Parts: sequence; structure tokens; C-alpha cells
Amino acid sequence: MQHPIIFFDGVCNLCTGSVRFIIKRDDQDLFRFAALQSEAAIPHLHPFQTDLKMLSTILLLENGKLYNRSTAALRIARRLNGAWPLLYGFIIIPVPIRDWIYQQIADRRYRIWGKEESCMVPTPALKSKFL
Repeated sequence: MQHPIIFFDGVCNLCTGSVRFIIKRDDQDLFRFAALQSEAAIPHLHPFQTDLKMLSTILLLENGKLYNRSTAALRIARRLNGAWPLLYGFIIIPVPIRDWIYQQIADRRYRIWGKEESCMVPTPALKSKFL
């Protein structure tokens, strides 16, 4: 089985908090993770001609397709345990509207949640979930 990979801004506190949130709710051990700034991201994202300097989005590589922004977030939510899959219902909202809301949060994430000097380093217990 090929695990879906979530690429995230490794220095963003909101983003790394989201990764921890996902890990806690990923009972099927489905997702793998890589910081957009990491060397591990390059071979996976290069075929999609992704600008790795553009860190204002979450990316989900699933079944050979790359999803970003709100679509990635909703596709992730539908695979989590609990009531989180209900959020996938928002997929019916047109992408430009969903992505505008997503971008409003992304543009303010450092100001509101802060930023680290270096990428998140997973604990030994979580290391197998990271590329």
C-alpha cells in the first residue's frame, strides 16, 4: 500500500500543530509526512513542477495525484477518525471560495501562531511517519 503523503511548512506552528493533530486521529496509520523545506519532499513533488519555495499551502500526494489548499485539507479530514470526515461535505463549495478562506488563514499563520527557526523534528516514536 502506498501511503498518502502530507507536505507541510515545517517551521509554521499552525502547520506542525496540524500534523500532530492528524497523527493523533490517524488510527489506520495511513498518512506519512514531509516538510516542504526537506530534501525528502523534492523527489515526490518534482514531477508536479511544484515551487517548493511557495510554503503557503498544505499538499497531499494521494494515489499519484497532488492536491493543495482546501482540497488537500478536506481529503485529509475525511480519512481521520471521529466526526472529522463530516467536514468533507464542504467539498461541494466551489474551490475558489474554499481556497480564498484557506488563503486568508495561510496569509496570517505566522502572525497568529508564530514560526520556528528550523523544521519540526519528529520524536523517535513518530519518526517512521516522516519521510
